[in-house]
This record gives sequence, C-alpha cells and structure tokens, in this order.
Amino acid sequence: MTVLVSDTSVIIDLERGELLESVFRLTVDFAVPDLLFHREVAGPLGDRLLALGLRVEELSPGEVQGATVLRRADASLSLPDTFAFALAQGRQWTLLTGDAGLRRTAEAHALDVHGTLWVLDQLEAQGACNLEALAAGLAKASGHPRCRLPRAEVNARLARYRR
Repeated sequence: MTVLVSDTSVIIDLERGELLESVFRLTVDFAVPDLLFHREVAGPLGDRLLALGLRVEELSPGEVQGATVLRRADASLSLPDTFAFALAQGRQWTLLTGDAGLRRTAEAHALDVHGTLWVLDQLEAQGACNLEALAAGLAKASGHPRCRLPRAEVNARLARYRR
C-alpha cells in the first residue's frame, strides 16, 4: 500500500476545505511522524484524524539522526518538517508538503513529493469526492488569508470542477 507522509500545511488545507473525510477514502495510507502529531495536530483535530485512519509513526534512531542533520543544515525547516522528510525518505514513502523549502529539499534528494493540489487530483481521479464538493472545498481552502496555494493552478482546477 502506498503511504503518504504529510506535513501540517497539507492537513490544514484539507481541513479548511472540509475534505479530510474524502481524503481518507483514497486507496493510500496517510501518516505523520509522532513529533509532528504531538506538536501540531494533537487535540480535537488529531483525534478526528486518528478516527479517520491517520497513522502516527515513530522514527527509528537513524531517521531521527537524519532529521537532526537536516535541521542543522537548513535552519529554515521546522523540526516537525524535518521529521516528516526523514520518515518519508527513510521508508521510501511519498512526502506531502505545502512548504516550498521542504519541497526543494525533497526534490534535491530525489524524494517523491507532492502538495495539496495533487491530493485533490487524486480525489478526482479515484472518484473519492464529487466535483461539486471538490470545487467548494478548494474555494474554501484557497479563500483563507493564510493560503499559499498557487492562484493560477487553483483557478484552473476550479474551472475544471465547475464545468
């Protein structure tokens, strides 16, 4: 089974768009490192994610070391982000991130990496969510003042979903 390791930004985008339930209908597993879970999503959102099927993974000592080395090499990356990277890299899983710096790092290490819009593409391709719900969810997520999704790609998808 394919495992997608998510950073917090993708989870937040999906939650803002009210698409979390749909995402867990995809034929993949979703995981986050334990440090990220406890620092950034524990509480009501974390409980909801666990009920939906989120896997919380403990890093091996080697993966923790890799996260530490990465954090020292690039202080612009948060510790939870470096843990997500190390988990995905160490287990050869796919990384989901909305962070440009983390994406560049993943690409530099030839790690499979995608973002929120790719997840929406998967929802569409697998029929896990109807186009009306995708359009509404993307409009909500992209309308948030802190949204960092690329406007041109958002508009292209909204046009496609609304046909």
